[in-house]
Amino acid sequence: MVAALACACLTAAGCAGDGGQSPAAGPGAATRTGSPSPSSPPSSTAPSAPATSPSAEPLPRGPLTGRTVVIDPGHNPGNREHTREINSQVDIGTGRKECDTTGTATDSGYAEARFTLDVSRRLRTLLEEQGAEVVLTQDGDRPFGPCVDERARIGNKERADAVVSVHADGSATGNRGFHVILPAAVDGGGADTAKIVTPSRELGVRIAGNFVRATGSAASNYIGGGTGLDTRDDLGGLNLSTVPKVFVECGNMRDPEDAALLTSAGWRQKAALGIAGGISSYLKK
Repeated sequence: MVAALACACLTAAGCAGDGGQSPAAGPGAATRTGSPSPSSPPSSTAPSAPATSPSAEPLPRGPLTGRTVVIDPGHNPGNREHTREINSQVDIGTGRKECDTTGTATDSGYAEARFTLDVSRRLRTLLEEQGAEVVLTQDGDRPFGPCVDERARIGNKERADAVVSVHADGSATGNRGFHVILPAAVDGGGADTAKIVTPSRELGVRIAGNFVRATGSAASNYIGGGTGLDTRDDLGGLNLSTVPKVFVECGNMRDPEDAALLTSAGWRQKAALGIAGGISSYLKK
């Protein structure tokens, strides 16, 4: 992919950046988003802190009352207009990497950043209905980013019970299915994932199982050996996390069959249901 689309490649043509029109946010639209960090790349257009007011109405009591979930919509629709800022290098614990990337898109131009924001908003609504406090790392409320290191810090600051970063892959035609990326054991360079490797795997396994049941999609036929699980040490969002966290690659935007699913509002709702089911199962264990 071109530089603006550069991501942490999963295959020669795929990417999982560590960094239809999205519907207006549903119930709980005013739920907090993480505040930008001073370590974001300097820019005359740097975003100001978004509102952090709670939902207009109290959350219902439910099985997730008292739990905090951070949802990280991969990339940002505005990243394409801020390539200088997102190309700034940040520390990811095992080296340095771009602040963020633009993400991929379907051949028809449906952007991953639009997909991730749509699914994340649906996921927020489902979790809030169960009583969870939900924080989004961004909600279309800032011009770009946040950077991958800041995305990790938001979950850490919230002391989240679970963090899920929502993505879609950009691999070759014929590569189909979803996969869940888990943190590897990393120690050094400011990263230490020892305490989150095991709970993150449990979270990932539960999301994978629920995702299959909710969407009918199969696990990736090109990553994870058919398990739907992949472990990586090159993603700052995982390396720098101190709370259980996984990435979910919901499908391959470059495959026509997967793209038909990802561009369907009905399927995106099923994807949100699958992820929510996995989070809920993990938190209620």
